[in-house]
Amino acid sequence: MKHSIQLLCAFVFAAVSGLSAQTLKVPAPSPLQTLKQAFALSDVTIEYSRPSAKGRVVFGDVVSYGKIWRTGANGATKITFGEDVKVHGSKVAAGTYALYTVPGKDSFQVMLYKDLKLGGDVANYNKDNEVLSFYAKTGKLTEKVETFTINVAAITASSANIEMSWENTSVAFGIVADIDATIMTNIENTVNKDNRPYYQAATYYYDNGKDLNTALTWVTKATEQNPKAYWIMLLKAKIENKLNDTAAAIVSANKVIALATEGKNADYVKMGEDLIKSIRKPAAVAPATEPKKKKK
Repeated sequence: MKHSIQLLCAFVFAAVSGLSAQTLKVPAPSPLQTLKQAFALSDVTIEYSRPSAKGRVVFGDVVSYGKIWRTGANGATKITFGEDVKVHGSKVAAGTYALYTVPGKDSFQVMLYKDLKLGGDVANYNKDNEVLSFYAKTGKLTEKVETFTINVAAITASSANIEMSWENTSVAFGIVADIDATIMTNIENTVNKDNRPYYQAATYYYDNGKDLNTALTWVTKATEQNPKAYWIMLLKAKIENKLNDTAAAIVSANKVIALATEGKNADYVKMGEDLIKSIRKPAAVAPATEPKKKKK
């Protein structure tokens, strides 16, 4: 009986130990990251695993030159465009693509790949599945990046850069969304309806160098819709200033200061004050030059 109990206890201990081993969670050596960045009229999403240098020489050693790299660790890096874009000047349809690269000393070959099942099995890479291939120059970083990083940077209304950095090497390529025609159509359709987005339309016109007189008309209507909105009044002051109506711009900027003070928003108070200072700043006068002496 005693022997049976000992065997039973040993069995239970082994079973519990095995269960603990199966559920033990430890940090991943190359943790997964999902980056979602609002861009243009949708999002750019990047999913990748992030290896670290750990004292090693990365490019040319850990990551070989001239060979296809999954651009990270574990499975392939994936990039999703929420709308049609241009990548490095070439059209790419909305969707998800695997991002592979071939590192080089002076440039990386960058490939968008439509077969998402390939993953890290680069030995079976098939060029027929390439959607796009191009070369991007490498840059030298002054500060070491320990962990492989992909970032969406230099974001404007319709463009951004995808930046990759690791150790002392950086690579970047541009993406552009051709959204102007879509937005202009939407503006034309919506400003004639009851719920009129005058502020948003005026902002787009101001930011993208379109007809400022139309923008002024819209932003004025927006201030009438929401007379206490100091952020709308600030846009009106900026548009007036850009139209060289500095007197009106100063009046609007003073309204910004008054409304923002009432709304207890110190940031907009300062922006109104800064705009007035920039308007009243005296223009630089070119230094006088001495007349040239006539030769005798």
